[in-house]
Amino acid sequence: MSTSMLKMYISFVGMIFLFLAIGLILLSRYKLRGVFAVIVSFLAYIFLVLGALIIFYIVFSGPTG
Repeated sequence: MSTSMLKMYISFVGMIFLFLAIGLILLSRYKLRGVFAVIVSFLAYIFLVLGALIIFYIVFSGPTG
């Protein structure tokens, strides 16, 4: 597998993490209450940070040939 394809798959994982974060944040704010909302919200923010770090790495690692 080439480096370009590997970076593409890693960026897909980052985008999936960001979409999961959006869904979980909306779920925790509007549908859940109490301790479940806190747990889901914490998990969502972890996905948000991981997704952002992955996308940041892909963007600033430069082009591949």
